[in-house]
Amino acid sequence: MTQTLAPSCSRSTAAMFTGLKCKECGAEYEAKAVHVCELCFGPLEVVYDYEALRQTVTRESIEKGPNSIWRYRQFLPVETDNPIDVGTGMTPLLQANRLARRLGLKRLYIKNDAVNMPTLSFKDRVVSVALTRARELGFSTVSCASTGNLANSTAAIAAHAGLDCCVFIPADLEAGKVLGTLIYAPTVMAVQGNYDQVNRLCSEVANTHGWGFVNINLRPYYSEGSKTLGYEVIEQLGWELPDHIVAPLASGSLFTKIHKGFQEFVKVGLVEEKAVRFSGAQAEGCSPIAQAFREGRDFITPVKPNTIAKSIAIGNPADGVYAVEIANKTNGNIESVNDQEIVEGIKLLAETEGVFTETAGGTTIATLKKLVEAGKINPDETTVVYITGNGLKTQEAVQGYIGEPLTIEPKLDAFERALERAQTLDRLEWQQVLV
Repeated sequence: MTQTLAPSCSRSTAAMFTGLKCKECGAEYEAKAVHVCELCFGPLEVVYDYEALRQTVTRESIEKGPNSIWRYRQFLPVETDNPIDVGTGMTPLLQANRLARRLGLKRLYIKNDAVNMPTLSFKDRVVSVALTRARELGFSTVSCASTGNLANSTAAIAAHAGLDCCVFIPADLEAGKVLGTLIYAPTVMAVQGNYDQVNRLCSEVANTHGWGFVNINLRPYYSEGSKTLGYEVIEQLGWELPDHIVAPLASGSLFTKIHKGFQEFVKVGLVEEKAVRFSGAQAEGCSPIAQAFREGRDFITPVKPNTIAKSIAIGNPADGVYAVEIANKTNGNIESVNDQEIVEGIKLLAETEGVFTETAGGTTIATLKKLVEAGKINPDETTVVYITGNGLKTQEAVQGYIGEPLTIEPKLDAFERALERAQTLDRLEWQQVLV
């Protein structure tokens, strides 16, 4: 596959982004396929005309927009009036009353991207933005380095958009995520190494072949899609900010972009400003950001991942230092939990709220529980927990921990005996919980 120009898309004269800027030294760049500062090697971020946004966008204009992330198009780095819209976003914000009672909280919400379209994870948001921008920049071949969910999203949305696609994944990925990519008929490269090794290879491929890698040379645009998780929560809470959010940490990008999304809506007058605490969740087997936070460091020491939470197993997180900075300045926390706690987190969310999440969500719920037990979440706070992927993708993680069906003969007495056994087991389990 070689790069050729994609079909042109209609341009808007109302694009609100003005270029790219280095987060470290402030150097400015044109809005092209570049992600690293030539002067200091810092990451580049999209810059917007906030004064124009303040004068143009209202709550009413947003509410009249499409029922997808593209109701926030003016806050996203695209020029076209016809973005790649596959119904991504506007996922439910569930009031989690049963989970809240179990944990001793009063106002707990679950932002449920386990049902996001089209591939059941928040990655559909970032890929929709990245591929729209890739098409504008003339790419016809798109790619990514992925721990699974991103490969699913890139392959699916590329298929919808008619773009050639080649994705790179670690060879030991969960079967559901491999299948969930192959079904869209991209070229899939299964690399014998961890995510960080996959990512290094992809950087070389991007430089050699000139493809549009959503999380490499298109990363400044791609990462902006995560802001919509902040925008939607504000809108779904009745145009108010929460008091506290808990989100998973992989590269740290999601965490930082939710924070940016909250700040942008305050900056343009769409929501009243107030302090929001930001807490992050990592698996102990890959917790470089949590370790830096715990030790009071302003730098990240890379680690080698060893956890069932493969979707957030990034040993050298690109935005880790920024995640630590946000947790510190908002009076939040960053915690890690072990694999057993992750499984228990998956089960707890399913049993109380009927939401089956993957290991990243299990990590987040387990961290929420840990923070509550440590007195680090005020029971009176309005707390929002971000669930970023669907449990059907990582079924291996809970196999052997959730029991078996009761196999019976097609007779009433067989059913009655089995029901009595089940009720007895339930009583014993509750007694153990109470003890």
